[in-house]
Amino acid sequence: MKRRRSSASIQERAQQLRQEQTPSEALLWQHLRAHRFGGYKFRRQHPIGRFIVDFYCAERRLIIELDGPIHERQREYDRIRDERLRQQGYTIFRVTNEELVTDMNGVLERLSGLLHTLPRAFAE
Repeated sequence: MKRRRSSASIQERAQQLRQEQTPSEALLWQHLRAHRFGGYKFRRQHPIGRFIVDFYCAERRLIIELDGPIHERQREYDRIRDERLRQQGYTIFRVTNEELVTDMNGVLERLSGLLHTLPRAFAE
C-alpha cells in the first residue's frame, strides 16, 4: 500500500502536539517509548495522511488513540476517521484517559495481546 505524505501543516501540527502532550499521553508514552513495550517501536502524534494519531506502531500498523473529554463531543468524527483508517489497513486500539489512569496494567495487557495477534506489516 502506497504511503501518502502528510501536508506541511499537518506535519507542523503533529510536532506542536508532541510538545504539548496531555498527562495521559505522557503516562502511556513512558511505557511505549524507546522500544520499551515488547521491543516495538512506537511514534507519538504521528501523521497518517490528513490525520494525526496519538501513537503508532508501523511494524503492526497499529494506531493507539487516547480518548479524553473532547472525544465526547466528536464521536461521529472519530467514527468516520477510524473507518477511513481501517479501510487503509490500520488497526485502531481506543482507550479512555480514565481507563488508562485507573487500570494501566489492564490496558497494557490488552495492548500486548492485540500486538501479538497482528501480522507484521511491510516496511512503510
